[in-house]
Amino acid sequence: MTEFDNINPDHNDYLPKAEQTEATQQESDTLHFDGRLNLSKLTEGIAAIRQEISSVIVGQHQMTDQLIVALLSNGHVLIEGVPGVAKTVTVKLLSKALSLDFSRIQFTPDLMPSDILGTSVFNLSKSDFNFKKGPVFSNFVLIDEINRAPAKTQAALFEVMEERQITVEGESHILEAPFLVIATQNPIEHEGTYRLPEAQLDRFLFKINIKYPTLVEEIKILERENAIKSGDKLDHVNAVINREQILEFQALVKQIVIAPELLGYIAKIVNNTRENAYLYLGASPRASIAILNASKGFAAINGRDFVTPEDIKNAAIPVLRHRVTVAPEREMEGLTGEQIIRQIIDAVEIPR
Repeated sequence: MTEFDNINPDHNDYLPKAEQTEATQQESDTLHFDGRLNLSKLTEGIAAIRQEISSVIVGQHQMTDQLIVALLSNGHVLIEGVPGVAKTVTVKLLSKALSLDFSRIQFTPDLMPSDILGTSVFNLSKSDFNFKKGPVFSNFVLIDEINRAPAKTQAALFEVMEERQITVEGESHILEAPFLVIATQNPIEHEGTYRLPEAQLDRFLFKINIKYPTLVEEIKILERENAIKSGDKLDHVNAVINREQILEFQALVKQIVIAPELLGYIAKIVNNTRENAYLYLGASPRASIAILNASKGFAAINGRDFVTPEDIKNAAIPVLRHRVTVAPEREMEGLTGEQIIRQIIDAVEIPR
């Protein structure tokens, strides 16, 4: 037996040194290429959603992208803005672009938990109680003016938002996936409103703040409104994504790669909110997970199968702005939570 008898002819070991290196590099490149996620369908779906919404809504591109990221990340969204900035309309347009069950709940001070979750109704023919499902049993739930319902009604959303199920009279009812809650609220008018509990705020993946349009955008809004002679705005939007595709996209986003150094980057940002002297309340570990999932969503909408520090920065602001509380003395100075969060992000060193 010679020294060559144990060599596997299918392996690169039999090649000369230079050729071994080249072959190994080619094999590595091939394996890397084969391991890449195919995001083509996801990218096409996102482009279709953007196109449908932009056919009616002028501007608000950041809000649209954040809503899509929340959908891909399977997270709920709180939208805050003054009346008339297209909060509800945009959500309705998004729901129309998705072939999902949709329900809208108008929160009022007299709304009861059973009005949302459902109630047991006595069936005379069977002499038994049957559970009648409430409007929350839908894939896409729009809650208008969420801060107008009292604490009892707000608490009814805790289980359904976190666990995607409700428990009535000891029996659990699982909601069909995907399940997304998008709630709106007005930051200006406080008469007849109730502050949302911290536990409920923490269940929202994002808080999106909507600003007024620019002068150029407002002119385009008027031009588009003038061009629509008849019919509902929703009639101009078609369903472009179905339930199965959404579930497929959500599973795909979970597989997006993030380097260990970037996991540490997320942890440092969130940990700094707890140690910052300007903040009375920092973010919980749920916020870290939310940034992780949302950063993968931002990578996906940009056509990448890996997360960058910029994706984390894009996710951190809407994830953290409703999870931190400014210290009273700093609030009196006019500092906002978002300003402090930006300072924290700028102070944390980006991994190289």
